Amino acid sequence: MTEYGRSPGSEPWHPEDPLYGDQGWGGQQAAAGQTPYGGQPQQQDPQQPQQYGTQQDPYQQYNEQQQYNGQQRQQYNQQQQQQYNQQQQQYNQQQQQQQQQQQQQQQYNQQQYNTGWDTGQQPAMPYGAGRPDPYDGQQPGYSGENADYYATPEAYPPPQPPSRRRAEPEPTTDWDAEAPQEETHPFFTGDDGRDDDGEYDDDPRESRRGGGRERRGKGKKKSRNGCACLVVSLVLAGGLGGGGYFGYQFWQGQFGAAEDFSGSGSGSTQVEIPKGAGLGEIGSILKEAGVVKSSGAFVSAADGKSIQAGVYILKKGMSGENAVDLMLDPASRNNLIVPPGKRNSWVYEQVDKRLEVKVGTTKAVAKAKAKTLGLPDWADDNPDIKDPLEGFLFPATYPVAKGMKPEAVLQKMVAQANAEFGKKDLKAEAERLGLKSPLQVLTVASLVQAEGKYKHDFDKVSRVVYNRLKPNNLETVGRLEFDSTINYIKSESTLDVGAVDDLRKLKDPYNTYNVKGLPPGPIANPGLDAFNSSLKPTPGPWYYFVSITEDKTLFAVTNAEHERNRKKYEAEQEKSGQ
Repeated sequence: MTEYGRSPGSEPWHPEDPLYGDQGWGGQQAAAGQTPYGGQPQQQDPQQPQQYGTQQDPYQQYNEQQQYNGQQRQQYNQQQQQQYNQQQQQYNQQQQQQQQQQQQQQQYNQQQYNTGWDTGQQPAMPYGAGRPDPYDGQQPGYSGENADYYATPEAYPPPQPPSRRRAEPEPTTDWDAEAPQEETHPFFTGDDGRDDDGEYDDDPRESRRGGGRERRGKGKKKSRNGCACLVVSLVLAGGLGGGGYFGYQFWQGQFGAAEDFSGSGSGSTQVEIPKGAGLGEIGSILKEAGVVKSSGAFVSAADGKSIQAGVYILKKGMSGENAVDLMLDPASRNNLIVPPGKRNSWVYEQVDKRLEVKVGTTKAVAKAKAKTLGLPDWADDNPDIKDPLEGFLFPATYPVAKGMKPEAVLQKMVAQANAEFGKKDLKAEAERLGLKSPLQVLTVASLVQAEGKYKHDFDKVSRVVYNRLKPNNLETVGRLEFDSTINYIKSESTLDVGAVDDLRKLKDPYNTYNVKGLPPGPIANPGLDAFNSSLKPTPGPWYYFVSITEDKTLFAVTNAEHERNRKKYEAEQEKSGQ
């Protein structure tokens, strides 16, 4: 045991030391004739003569002055022994030679405590007698030499009282200060504080301070920093690669030239463009059909041009520019245009031609499947109706091409009529106009479309219809007397339908020369202009009208005035050579 943790090799205090003879750090020396152990006399061996006061050996005098209570000294020495052992472990790796000297010193201290201090007898081996000094390699003795045991660089400083002691900093060397600090985070070192058996050290904090349990005989734990860094590198590389790819795609989409075919293509394909489709959607449809290589190529070539809805006959592998030019050519369109005022019979014939099916196929489908084509519930409300679809094949442009079914074509036309006519509450409008049903509103519109011929006359022609339907009509006595109804019955389109007397003899529900009121249903497919005029007729007293030219229609209130207008019409016909 060292003296108060002084040095690896313990030495007694020198008599010349300023603290020599210090009694328990209190500065009070035992008075003469008093015992230093709390007033209790020291037990001595009766066979051993008392030597205090007469012994001139300085070491014996030192032992007498430094005696303490045995129990307190032992506890204190144990605390100092623990501190010293911790310091000794730090120097075990650097000073193997001092370790052997310290073990010898511990044995010596053990003998000193058991013989010198506890019994009061002189130790078997006096201090400094033949014991090697770990600091200077000499064998000093207090009686022979005045060597300073604290002056060597290797020795510890003189012991201090416990109240003035401070923790000594760990020794450092120049290479410790200059060397870069080692990374200690477990992520890079791979050391999580566990040994090879998976057990944690007694105190990880002691390991960081250089203390704690020493793991001897175990190899260095393999670091995982290489694997961790590899994973991080792969993640970063993947992120950079993905970002670069999408960045390139974005740049190509925004600034790069779109992929495109070259030439006019080959083969033939049919493409349907829906109504309301923009250039981007059209380009996507063409790309999916194999017409163009990319939607961007078509959009760039179109440059804002308007492409109509419908069916187009195009080629595969066309450049965007060639595809645009062909779609703007009417010859490439495979669309059916239904003009306002056309009867269903004309529409059926045109569908058969476009579908390249037998004549009469579409008419037969319309008759057989009329109830499954989407007609409104107020349609076909009269058993005398010749064709339930009359008036519901709305005038517009429809894609009709080979391979399509007649039923699908008719469904599109009926759906378009429902969309347009459904914008108005026809039941309420019919009641307001004095009509019996929404179908009669559509019937009036078909008559206006057939008789008016020109848009600027539709409002007045609509008024003539409503005036003739009035009960107090004395001019025609409730009859419409329209030639258009005779032409519908005969499936003709002529101005000279014959004499009135002969026409009255024709028995048919649609003969307005014979039957009062409206025919059972529409006689044609009215457009929106005629439909709107049937809802808002111009106020006026007219019962008659006749169109002299395209720009001029004459209206009359009486039959006499109407006959004068007819003569004007005949004169115009003679001038034109008709």
